[in-house]
Amino acid sequence: MKLCTFRHPTMPTERVGIVAGEEVFPTQFDSMTTLLETCQNDFSMLERRTPSFNLNEVELLACVPRPKSLRDFYAFEEHVRNARKKRGLDVPPEWYDFPVFYFSNHHAIVAPYAPVKKPRSTSMLDYELELACVIGKDGINISREDAEAHIAGYCIMNDWSARDEQMREVKVGLGPAKAKDFATTLGAFLVTKDELEERKVGNRLDLEMEVRVNGKRYGGGNFKQIHFSFAEMIERASRDAMLYAGDVIGSGTVGTGCLLELDNTQFPYLEIGDVVEMHIECLGSIRNQIV
Repeated sequence: MKLCTFRHPTMPTERVGIVAGEEVFPTQFDSMTTLLETCQNDFSMLERRTPSFNLNEVELLACVPRPKSLRDFYAFEEHVRNARKKRGLDVPPEWYDFPVFYFSNHHAIVAPYAPVKKPRSTSMLDYELELACVIGKDGINISREDAEAHIAGYCIMNDWSARDEQMREVKVGLGPAKAKDFATTLGAFLVTKDELEERKVGNRLDLEMEVRVNGKRYGGGNFKQIHFSFAEMIERASRDAMLYAGDVIGSGTVGTGCLLELDNTQFPYLEIGDVVEMHIECLGSIRNQIV
């Protein structure tokens, strides 16, 4: 199943829809978080209401416009290695011990095709190509063996980053915080996990990922290259802490999926007017212009 959150001129509020081909069927829910809280991963209760709309007739919002929380992990070894190598550093041995995350601003979600305002304080605006899982069932102290049962589905995520702010913050021994506080793009479609069964490789997904800036391919990879699985991330995140339906968990950046890893003479940081497009197989695309 493919779910979305959309607006249409004939509807007084936004609505959660079921996407079938090029059609969107409204459901009984006007909030994705309410749907997830209510269903607890049992989507059999969803109603396909009429009339349906063509996708090009609706405004597609982020699939989860108002997550309960937003955690972002740091789970691709290639990304860690590339970013640290530019500073003359190796991957710290502790990185391999457990997946690490930080909390981002779940009130700063950007729609998949909306403009992104460049923060006034940064001259090093960056993107991060990620895949996110959305929690569909509450739980605490979830084992990695049971984690799959708590995932509703997946979407594209762009973790916008102000690198100069980030560099200042980490010198204090805290963060990232303000460097990640202003915007996170989530894709239009929440693709439920059953739709991706044929793409599973063990506890990972075989999905190609790509980012383009102003039409030029800048980087990408395959999600199966991830070092820590979502099952391991959920186990870590839920230790002594409740995960709720409607929480979003980012994977961290795929290798070469951000400007921080690249040669910035060839791949400069973003400026007003630049257009960043991301695509992940089976999950769709996002496109945001810097303003």
